[in-house]
Amino acid sequence: MTVAEELIPETPDESEEPIKQRKNGLYPGVSDELAENMKSGWADTELRDLEPIPQAAETAARRAALSARFPGERLVIPAGNLKTRSNDTEYAFRASVEYAYLTGNQTEDGVLVLEPKGEGHEATIYLLPRSDRENGEFWLDGQGELWVGRRHSLTEAGTLYGIPASDVRELAGALREATGPVRVVRGYDAGIEAALTDKVTAERDEELRVFLSEARLVKDDFEVGELQKAVDSTVRGFEDVVKVLDKAEATSERYIEGTFFLRARVEGNDVGYGTIAAAGPHACTLHWVRNDGAVRSGELLLLDAGVETHTYYTADVTRTLPINGRFSDLQRKIYDAVYEAQEAGIAAVKPGAKYRDFHDAAQRVLAEKLVEWGLVEGPVERVLELGLQRRWTLHGTGHMLGMDVHDCAAARVEAYVDGVLEPGMCLTVEPGLYFQADDLTVPEEYRGIGVRIEDDILVTADGNRNLSAALPRRSDEVEAWMASLKG
Repeated sequence: MTVAEELIPETPDESEEPIKQRKNGLYPGVSDELAENMKSGWADTELRDLEPIPQAAETAARRAALSARFPGERLVIPAGNLKTRSNDTEYAFRASVEYAYLTGNQTEDGVLVLEPKGEGHEATIYLLPRSDRENGEFWLDGQGELWVGRRHSLTEAGTLYGIPASDVRELAGALREATGPVRVVRGYDAGIEAALTDKVTAERDEELRVFLSEARLVKDDFEVGELQKAVDSTVRGFEDVVKVLDKAEATSERYIEGTFFLRARVEGNDVGYGTIAAAGPHACTLHWVRNDGAVRSGELLLLDAGVETHTYYTADVTRTLPINGRFSDLQRKIYDAVYEAQEAGIAAVKPGAKYRDFHDAAQRVLAEKLVEWGLVEGPVERVLELGLQRRWTLHGTGHMLGMDVHDCAAARVEAYVDGVLEPGMCLTVEPGLYFQADDLTVPEEYRGIGVRIEDDILVTADGNRNLSAALPRRSDEVEAWMASLKG
């Protein structure tokens, strides 16, 4: 018997727990007359002209690949639940990448179940149905329709996602009774995991998580299109920032963060990660997201930001900009070194190359510059062997990009860092040099200068394509671009 067949809706009984009200709400209760009144007089709002979501064919193909990998096993992939921010307010919900990748759905409490059937699996998406108007949930519950908006009906969801939909409230009970091998993606839904606690093992569940991470290494055409959308919006966000740098000087880095966020919310779902708007010496802090510092003419702004599309694909782009529009001689020397390193890294991105090649190429250029400037003793081979350049380069030169800004993170090392590049992979190339304000090993004029240049690079059949090429990178082109925007 399948889970769907096991789920027989029960008629609510008199002992059903009442909908909770705020302790200090202004209304002490609901009269029988009001409760009865609220049940009727509402128009039929069922949506009957829906079309499947654009990526329905792709999500179906992804589920088929998952089915082929784990024949005969029940697979459970939750979206996750709302998380409390404080008291009775929640963080904005973002569905688990594994769930969204396989369904295209983004609603809280959803669960995708693939049940073994014949040679493959039968998929069911378990969701909360429309708010109940009989028990008053739609207007009394904090997550009811009149409070947070309408949910799709199960029929609507089935049409949108191309997957039969059932009521998720009955799923945990059915999973407790289910038999046969089961795997679950952990870390998103404690209730679902508790229902399966005696049926799963950490090792087997990790195999499922790893497979779904590696499945995202090569992007399909839909994903490439979404990544390009994310990058294009990000380019416009960078342009927005340059136009208001004078206002940022009058306030703080948060003006930059807020300006970029506006573009992300207007054209996408959100920012893909916390925006790094690092001015002056803050540019030497790799993940500076406080963004509360001063923006000063004559210093550099390191802006690392990305728009996330409505389908969760994110850009990840960095530019280091002279706040007054012109690099000083020393700033230009350091910037041009990073640019040269990035050029070497991008050139190494091609099918058949080792994943590590672009990192090694960029690091070699940076090591050569540090030796040339007398900041570290050569020869370059010694510097690279001992990793001495890392005092000023700090981080790896890039990472996979997709629905997570650091995508495919659970993939096996041999499939990712020790793997080989293939067409359809998308990664960042982002070398940097960072001279900390308190670094006494470098001349004083270097201290407090941080530079990173980052672009999103798609591996193609004959090499690569820079998705973010619309943003200038060369120092003279950056200056000309800024001048034209400030015009």
